[in-house]
Amino acid sequence: MRFHFYSLKTGIVACLSLLIVSAMLLINVVMMKLAERDLIDAKVKTGHLLIHKIGQMTGYEGMRRGDFLKQRTSEPGFHRRIDQSLRKGEFSRALMVSVEGVKLFSLGPWEQGEAEVFSCCRDALKGGNPAIGFSGKTWGVTWFRPKELRICAPIFFEGRTIGGVAVGADLDPLYQRLRSSESVVLGYIFLNATILVLFGSYLLSRTVIQPIRRLLTITEKFDEWTTLIPAGESSRNEFGQLFRSLKMMLHRLEANKDELKAHIASLEKANLEIKKAQDDMIRSEKMVTAGRLATGVAHEIGNPLGIILGYLELLKRGDLSDGEREDFLGRIEAEVNRIHQIIRELLDFSRGSGPDHEETAVHELIMETVRLIEPQPMMAQIEIRQALKAESDLVRAGAIQLKQVFLNIIINAADAMADVGMPSGGRSPKILVIETSSDDAFIRVSFTDTGAGISQETQARIFDPFFTTKEPGKGTGLGLSVCYAIIEGLGGAIRVDSPPGKGATMIVDIPLAMKRNQP
Repeated sequence: MRFHFYSLKTGIVACLSLLIVSAMLLINVVMMKLAERDLIDAKVKTGHLLIHKIGQMTGYEGMRRGDFLKQRTSEPGFHRRIDQSLRKGEFSRALMVSVEGVKLFSLGPWEQGEAEVFSCCRDALKGGNPAIGFSGKTWGVTWFRPKELRICAPIFFEGRTIGGVAVGADLDPLYQRLRSSESVVLGYIFLNATILVLFGSYLLSRTVIQPIRRLLTITEKFDEWTTLIPAGESSRNEFGQLFRSLKMMLHRLEANKDELKAHIASLEKANLEIKKAQDDMIRSEKMVTAGRLATGVAHEIGNPLGIILGYLELLKRGDLSDGEREDFLGRIEAEVNRIHQIIRELLDFSRGSGPDHEETAVHELIMETVRLIEPQPMMAQIEIRQALKAESDLVRAGAIQLKQVFLNIIINAADAMADVGMPSGGRSPKILVIETSSDDAFIRVSFTDTGAGISQETQARIFDPFFTTKEPGKGTGLGLSVCYAIIEGLGGAIRVDSPPGKGATMIVDIPLAMKRNQP
């Protein structure tokens, strides 16, 4: 079997190995714990039997020689027999007290202290019940366990108590035997785990990995689907069902491919037609605006022409000094340049849109638009205030289209203020405030007029094509609709805010160039 580090087979084998080894190690821990408990219980039972045997040995000696417990407890022969019994039971320490609670003898060192064992033995003698205790710590099989076992119990002979005995044993040998057995068990665990993992990997490869690889082949080579799905694929499990469903899906995809291509072509054609209609609408509205501006331009050109004719009449006089002649010629040149500037701005607005995505300074464009619109008769009684406070004003947009947006909004504001009367003081209340601000992503341009405001019903439809509240012949109903399309195409937004009877504010948000250029 071939393994790739990030393949599904590697992941399954790793998880399977981890689960099997973890389960077997857990079983091993449980088995060792149970074996440890059983061996300690057996050790306790051996201790009880040993105490009973010491009691019987002591009783028989007492029957044979009545002064045994008082005078012969220190005989080496008796100690030797007790020591042999302890070794056979794998115990190493013993202590005996008389019925009166007097210590008779002690064999082996007691790690927890002989005085403590003596006290335990006397307590067991008084209570008449054995006492089991553990002391010290040592490494067991899987964790720290008690190092020493101690059993204290009274001894009886022929129904009467003849004294008390305490026996003790080290548990280290017991743990060593368990650890020796555990190494063998661990060997079998890893052997069984290896066999199970290999066999399980083989089964998983046949039942899971190979079908998945065939599915991957089908999805990666979709164009050749007719030769990739075996005709005899008849598996009854979920993979067989998946193969059949995939085959049906590919048949449907192939059947719908031509229809989908036709729909895509139709959508592309419709998109081009919509784009052309939108461009025509923008161009048409721009020409309407240019025509409206042309009437004001004719009036604006008349004044400098009259001034030029006056200076020409003065130049015809022969009594002018050279200084006066130079002054009159300079004044005539200034008026001609003024006419040229007015005509050039109108022609610039009327020409084609230019690049769709050129870097444009919004503040400069606003000032150009104001210069273009201010000479118009419609702006005669309107004061335009500019508060261009935005720190960043560079955007990526068509300058002509953006100027068209600003012109449409200013003309609408002028129309809204046309019916506002003059106050008694003579000061005009017709004020248009153009204000800008910016954040990290957008520049906001606000146009606030002092007109009659816009009703809530009209605000809901103000950006709809061909919707207008103006009299017939004074508006096409496309101005704000064109503005909406242009600003939306730039990724910005346009909206109106108009409290009843308090004028209207048109708010335009345009993405800054530095943000639109970031990946």
